[in-house]
Amino acid sequence: MRCDRRNQRRAGLALAAVAALLVAGCGQSADPKGADGAKGGVKDGAAGAASASPSAGAGASAGAGAGAGASAKASVAPLGSGEVRVGGAVAKPYSVTLTDLRKLPQASVEVTFTSAKGEQHHTYQGVPLHDVLKTAEPRFDAAKKNGQLRGFVSATGGGDYRAVFAWAEIDPGFAKSQVLLAVSEDGVAFDDAAGPRLVVPQDTKGGRYVSELNQLWVGVVDPVVDGAK
Repeated sequence: MRCDRRNQRRAGLALAAVAALLVAGCGQSADPKGADGAKGGVKDGAAGAASASPSAGAGASAGAGAGAGASAKASVAPLGSGEVRVGGAVAKPYSVTLTDLRKLPQASVEVTFTSAKGEQHHTYQGVPLHDVLKTAEPRFDAAKKNGQLRGFVSATGGGDYRAVFAWAEIDPGFAKSQVLLAVSEDGVAFDDAAGPRLVVPQDTKGGRYVSELNQLWVGVVDPVVDGAK
């Protein structure tokens, strides 16, 4: 009886040991496989992400490039040296330089005005401001009688200097004299990097003779006037 019990106990211990070995073996064979699988999954995922990232980046870059192009077309790009941006309520915003202006039909005017330096007498040559703005096709309300008379032009020069003109002041249909984008003074050409200068023959003071001109902005007073009601 005692031998039988001992034998049964030994057999049970042996079976338990074998079972433990099998479980351990199964666990070891599964773990490396799982670990490799996990590593493989991470690698595959990383590879997928890496392969997806360039295309996504390219798409984003393309989108950004398109947006940049649209911004450039909308006249948001930095101005070049001596460049004048024409924008605002216009159908075709664009930029113009002294070189461009010199290629256009020229007008000449003799003016006298006072400035901080005293009385000035000069002869300027340049392009009528109205011609330059007309190229941009200002958007005035044709349904309004003389809708262009609601328009104005803001001229910005060096040092953020700015002056405003009513559209009637530059429109030859209303004004006797022509505001010019001058390319030279007394026969001496302006430096290309300096840009053109506004010349306002009807003014007795030189305050609106905007130098180093870099922006012409067309607007209408309706939004301001109507909004103030």
